[in-house]
Amino acid sequence: MQIRKATKNDASGIAKVHVRSWQETYQGLISRDYLDSLKVEDRKPLWEKSLSESADTSPVFVAVNPEGEIVGFASFGKERSGNFKADGELYAIYILKEYQRGKLGLRLLLAGLDDLLKQGYGSLLVWVLADNESRRFYESLQSQKAGEEVVKIAGKEYIEVAHIWRDLKLLHQTTIEKL
Repeated sequence: MQIRKATKNDASGIAKVHVRSWQETYQGLISRDYLDSLKVEDRKPLWEKSLSESADTSPVFVAVNPEGEIVGFASFGKERSGNFKADGELYAIYILKEYQRGKLGLRLLLAGLDDLLKQGYGSLLVWVLADNESRRFYESLQSQKAGEEVVKIAGKEYIEVAHIWRDLKLLHQTTIEKL
């Protein structure tokens, strides 16, 4: 499995993973109608814009299988809320279900951490739905709970939890050790 920095040409593949991962991950958590309404063609322009405008400061990394298909991605950048003492943020990390549990998430995370460290970041924040089982991934990397907020998705309220790592170098080392 190859991990590499995404280019604008990857927008379609990233959009496919984004939509399919939501449909797989949030099944039973978020309304079926909403998940069924998600469309790759709606996400693709957003990814094209992101990959064109902020590729250097907000890197995206993709996992590509031997057939050349994108099967996962992770997106990073500056912490957006300003409410936490973190300078970096993991915006998203999604991997198709059949490729999960093979340390691909760790490899994507590590690629992003390498890039953020080169940019001079010192800490990292990530938001995850409280009922999302993937929060255990962040907990296994010794994150600390930094806060909660209520978010609305498809007209329903959900609790989202902020996880923080105050020392990006330590998270980098922990991630390497888990590989």
